[in-house]
Amino acid sequence: MIWVLPESPELLRPVLSKLQHVILDNLPEGCDLAWTMFILEAAPSLKELCITVWDHWCVMARDEEFRKRNGYCEKADVEWKPHALDFKHKNLVKLTIYGFQPNDIFVRFIRCVMKHAVNMAEISLHDRKVCLRCGDLDPKMKCPSRYPRNADERMQIIEELGMSLPAMVRFLS
Repeated sequence: MIWVLPESPELLRPVLSKLQHVILDNLPEGCDLAWTMFILEAAPSLKELCITVWDHWCVMARDEEFRKRNGYCEKADVEWKPHALDFKHKNLVKLTIYGFQPNDIFVRFIRCVMKHAVNMAEISLHDRKVCLRCGDLDPKMKCPSRYPRNADERMQIIEELGMSLPAMVRFLS
């Protein structure tokens, strides 16, 4: 696992310019996702962004001393402000989110991606992943999934996203 610090697109573009697929795994639940947008700004060839959001309890480093020794930080939101407010990403065509929940964090993030990724063709939204060993959530934060299960709930999410083409959103539980 690595911690990523959003950087200026000018610094990262030479390194990420040919990157086409990004998978961000085990992003903490409850934290804003907007910081991941710096990748879109810095990777103009990116075609697919896949994000998994969950507090996977059996792989989390929980020992406080170990966390301090190894440079782990507390769960915190990373702020992102776009380098160019009107930047357009022309190659991103697919966004996949595992751990989608119908709340402001996800809705705001998807709207932001859609605003900048002008050729988006597919958004796949999956429920939380399940780990049979650990129950997959931090016990302090256990809450049932609110993933949209029926057509009415799904249509409500599509409306909240402001989607003119509901066919581009796929709900996969």
